[in-house]
Amino acid sequence: MEIVCAAHAFSTLGHPDRLAVFRLLMRFAPHGQRPTEIAATLGLKQNTLSHHLSDLAACGLIRAKRQGRALLYSVDLDAAEALIGYLALDVGRARPDLVATLLATRDRTMADTGFNVLFICSGNSARSILAEALLRDLGKGKFNAFSAGTRPNSALNPFALDLLRRNGHEVEMLHSKHTSEFQDEDAPVMDFVFTVCDTAAGEDCPPWPGQPITGHWGLPDPVKATGTEAEKALVFAQTYAALRRRIAAFVELPFESLGRIALQARVDEIGTDTAAEKKA
Repeated sequence: MEIVCAAHAFSTLGHPDRLAVFRLLMRFAPHGQRPTEIAATLGLKQNTLSHHLSDLAACGLIRAKRQGRALLYSVDLDAAEALIGYLALDVGRARPDLVATLLATRDRTMADTGFNVLFICSGNSARSILAEALLRDLGKGKFNAFSAGTRPNSALNPFALDLLRRNGHEVEMLHSKHTSEFQDEDAPVMDFVFTVCDTAAGEDCPPWPGQPITGHWGLPDPVKATGTEAEKALVFAQTYAALRRRIAAFVELPFESLGRIALQARVDEIGTDTAAEKKA
């Protein structure tokens, strides 16, 4: 990356709100977000956000893609990699005391068993609970499944519990937990962290210990479904089916032969349901 381009990018990110927009979009990468969703999450006015998005696009850090009548903004991961590389390798001269940890974990392969996997949503009462139960039963003993919420409810959703029971899952050990329980010193170190709702992905959580692979597998909140009891139950069943497809594809990945970069790409692909649909 040329110094002029790098200076432009760093200058753009020097504004707290623009940096907040970029950080938020990185949590959803490689997926995009609508300006209304970004503004609501960060508490920004639409006209102010428009200026920030324009500035970030002008320096090449994000790009816009039209989807129907809406624009989706996403991070240009190649540009982000170039900027991080410039800071670490050019400015920092690849000093081992600065980048040794980053270089050591960049593309190592992972073991093929004993993975700790955390699913996060806002309330930890439905989607993340469904995902925890599914991975526990589909994981063939290779995974330790956990779930948590950024603002957990005190009780699990009865539709979710009924759905799990009818599909043969044990529910006695399931309960709502806060994400902070998994960031204590004594908490298990996660290998994978997945957000299954947009609210959780937008939360300003601290970095996870151990540099886990992260993925955004956002799905609409079935708890917000309206209508008759049967119509609500159908929405929960559709959410369960979508999660089952994704988790079934995830557990079949050849973990022992994939480096972290390739594995991250496969996790991102599953988040779009591409790999999950092939598996189905």
